[in-house]
Amino acid sequence: MEIIMPSLERDLNDTRGYYESGKTKEASWREPQLKGLRRFLIEKQEDIMNALMHDLGKHQLEAFRDEIGTLIKTLNLALKSLKHWMSGKKAALPQLALLTSAEIVPEPLGVVLIISSWNFPFGISLEPLIGAVAAGNAAVLKPSELSPACSSLLASNLSTYLDNKAIKVIQGGPKETQQLLEQRWDKIFFTGSAHVGEDCDVCCCEASNSCDFGVGWKMPCSC
Repeated sequence: MEIIMPSLERDLNDTRGYYESGKTKEASWREPQLKGLRRFLIEKQEDIMNALMHDLGKHQLEAFRDEIGTLIKTLNLALKSLKHWMSGKKAALPQLALLTSAEIVPEPLGVVLIISSWNFPFGISLEPLIGAVAAGNAAVLKPSELSPACSSLLASNLSTYLDNKAIKVIQGGPKETQQLLEQRWDKIFFTGSAHVGEDCDVCCCEASNSCDFGVGWKMPCSC
């Protein structure tokens, strides 16, 4: 296979090493990342609207309603709920274990890949990223090459607001996507066309990666 991104494996190993250090599991890491995403949406609101107009012809009202405003609401909820989401929950035990106690403790999955589509380039990119970060994962985001202004804005700005040792944005087309899919991931979140989804499904099966798919307008599924 032609190597499109020669440093990819090394960069992903560095990201995995950073995750395995335990840094991303702490609330003291998760909360600033969520606040950083919110600052990005607020401070770069005009740039986001301009990119959406350039790529998709979206009016400013539509851009705020469907993407910026919705994402800010999601971030506010995540910040409000983070402590609760991270808390352990008491587990039911059989009577034989009457004198003992147990709890279910939420744990992050690891390093996740997010592949987003062109039609809601910020919403479909950042909604799963918010969930990944709130859960304490490291993440790589691959925005769609079919919305180039939006993809470029994400790639050039997110590292200013987020910890780029744990959260990376990679631009590119089908070849770059293929190379990403051939790596080891703890979770893949894909939104896109049925054709690309089939290729993604094959790669996930071959690499034993766990995947969530949102294909076209069909309901998401997991494998």
